[in-house]
Amino acid sequence: MRGALLALILSSAWFGAAGATLKATLISPENDPRLDRTRTERAYLGHPGGPAADGVQVALDEGGFELEAAGASVMLSPASAGSVEAARAAALAAEKAGAALILTDLPAAWTLAVADAVKLPVLNLGAPDDRLRQQDCRPRLYHLLPSERMRADAIAQTLVSRKWNKLLLLVGPSAQDQLRSATAQASIKRYGLQVVASKPFKLSTDPRERDLANPLLLTAGNNYDAVWIVDSDGEFARGLPYRTVLPRPVVGDAGLVALAWHAQFERYGAPQVSRRFFKAAKRPMTDSDWAAWMGGKTLLALATGTPKGPNAAWAQALAKTNVDGSKGLALSFRAWDGQLRQPLLLTDGQGVIAQAPIEGLLHPSDVLDTLGADAPEKLCKTPR
Repeated sequence: MRGALLALILSSAWFGAAGATLKATLISPENDPRLDRTRTERAYLGHPGGPAADGVQVALDEGGFELEAAGASVMLSPASAGSVEAARAAALAAEKAGAALILTDLPAAWTLAVADAVKLPVLNLGAPDDRLRQQDCRPRLYHLLPSERMRADAIAQTLVSRKWNKLLLLVGPSAQDQLRSATAQASIKRYGLQVVASKPFKLSTDPRERDLANPLLLTAGNNYDAVWIVDSDGEFARGLPYRTVLPRPVVGDAGLVALAWHAQFERYGAPQVSRRFFKAAKRPMTDSDWAAWMGGKTLLALATGTPKGPNAAWAQALAKTNVDGSKGLALSFRAWDGQLRQPLLLTDGQGVIAQAPIEGLLHPSDVLDTLGADAPEKLCKTPR
């Protein structure tokens, strides 16, 4: 990864050396367990398929002529961290070296440590945790990847549009599953759906727990329109579709999944984006890659649209920046939580089945704000 990032620095710094240079640092985890080969080979929907640097580099390569025309350049430096303390130290070192922005592909706690360590804008590429947008928000923290609540709202809207109102909720054993289950239930309540039963599941080799891993037993005894599964790991969810007692769709972390991107999306120039990424990275573009690509696009928008000046000029421009994400409309950051507004794609892994927000849904100002916590619901008390 370090070699690829160094190549990125050289390719993006080549343009417009005499003009304004936007310096940024991308902090990634060392030995990222999400990118273990045994996981990436399984290609779980909603899980990263490779390093964030790949998406950022594709965006900067695409913007080379735009940077040259503007007499600007982007210089992106790599950094890695093996702990929250190392992430904080990397952020401080980047600020001292003159970086104007920091991009992170880190766990939520590490992302917060970075945001608290520096006075620079931080672009969160990899943490979907709602707490980063809500109670643990920070004034200079912005989010490219959709939040868990946005994904849950997209699924709930789709269920409403199909009149699949009665749900069986299956929840995994991890602490993350419990948090995401609460998020799913908030979306279910928001859109007037009904949970007829909530059951735990667990993959286990213990004979005493085998009933918790049996799809037929878990999905028996209730009448429902769909099964909503919360499985942060992904292993159990993958085997659930077509194994339920009733012939019903599965949604959530398998079956029909809400994502920022899918390589089979065929509108608004998306096929060209996916092909360029595949050519560069030698793998399909995931929604995590799209978020990283949008991080690079955000750097380009700032570098080509902001007059030469101190780092503060870049920071002031970020909140007002609109970015084209090949989703049909310009995307902007929400003032109350720093989240990038965006449509989401509903996919079964083979193609894009639907989009959210669903057609006909109304909102007082921006229908994209029906995905995720809206302004009246905000828990973020920090002024931006």
